[in-house]
Amino acid sequence: MEFQVGQTIRLKKKHPCGANEWEILRVGMDFRLRCCGCGHQVMVSRKLVEKNFKGMTEKGCNR
Repeated sequence: MEFQVGQTIRLKKKHPCGANEWEILRVGMDFRLRCCGCGHQVMVSRKLVEKNFKGMTEKGCNR
């Protein structure tokens, strides 16, 4: 799968704030993602992102 910085992706599980869309801030063996709902940033392994990936979104985050 091709992931690029700036893309917005949808994951299977929701963040505790209720959003399931994330903006990619860093790509590599680990991803840095920003929640589009509350702005919280997390580091997640590539394996976990690929496993929970649900799809790309056309619109970006509102942040």
